[in-house]
Amino acid sequence: MPKKENTIVWQDREVLFDLPFSYLKLRSGEKIFDRIEPIEDTKGNSGVKGRMVVTNLRIIWHSLSSPRINLSIGLNCILSASTRTVNSGLRGTTQALHLLAAYNSNKYEFIFTNLSPNCVRHYTSVVGVHKAYTGSRTYRDLKLRSAIIQNKQLRMLPLETICIHEHGVWNLSSESGNLGRMLATNVRVVWYADINEGFNISMPYITIESITVRKSKFGETLVMVVHAWAGGYVLGFRTEPSRLQPLLAELQTLHQAYTEKPIFGVEMDWGNEAPKQTNDEIEDFEEIGEPRGEMGPSLYLASQLARNEEEAFIQPVYSSYLGLAIEPLKEGFTLKSLFEVQTTS
Repeated sequence: MPKKENTIVWQDREVLFDLPFSYLKLRSGEKIFDRIEPIEDTKGNSGVKGRMVVTNLRIIWHSLSSPRINLSIGLNCILSASTRTVNSGLRGTTQALHLLAAYNSNKYEFIFTNLSPNCVRHYTSVVGVHKAYTGSRTYRDLKLRSAIIQNKQLRMLPLETICIHEHGVWNLSSESGNLGRMLATNVRVVWYADINEGFNISMPYITIESITVRKSKFGETLVMVVHAWAGGYVLGFRTEPSRLQPLLAELQTLHQAYTEKPIFGVEMDWGNEAPKQTNDEIEDFEEIGEPRGEMGPSLYLASQLARNEEEAFIQPVYSSYLGLAIEPLKEGFTLKSLFEVQTTS
């Protein structure tokens, strides 16, 4: 699997399976809203305990025992989220989160079961974040002729600040061009016509591939190339020659700043609900790079029955150390070493 470019945001627009470690790292601007376990991928990995990570771009699930078994579901790919009665390999008949997603002309069905009794936190977390994602598309989607201008004023987004307000900018989409104004914020570039504010375009920096100056029949022109996934447009703008290079430099600086630290606009206020936004750093999330349990490869699970309820009964043995009958220890472990782990954790 080829390594993806860090400058292209793919995490919210793709559905991928069994990814290498580099694909599971949080990209710049991606943040974790919730981490929930144990969660079972009931449809694809029934009987396997896993962890669900809910970010502002995607839903990640991975097996706790073998994190190389994983899913990455982009929020933009999710068509619907609901509950469904399912037969879980670990909980039996129960209510589970049911997701329908689409990617590359394919449709996918996912079912996730929270293995904690009477807990539906995975459902509330995913539905809440997906709703916030859907309601903040202006941060990420190119908009043509939309209701972004009211009384010659830009309708500001919650995290947005205006950095450039340029008068006398011609949009060269027609033979004669249209005179208007260009605004650049920390999130997007906006242009609208002076005589008709409904004739406008909003281009988030995430959709812009490059900003350059080219020669055209109108003379030197400011050209913005939009990524193919956002429409593949090539848009030309003309302004006073003395303002062209300064405007280019300012726009390129804003575009670069956004690329290094994107603002995706997905914000959550859980109120009094159980899920809380976490402050997990990428280094913390990187722990899933190696197959292991939550506490590391040396973690001893005291009860083999707790890991697999279907295993046959294990005959207890007498421990002179405790004076009790206990389950046989796994090879390489002693009660003394286990108590040392317990007291230093």
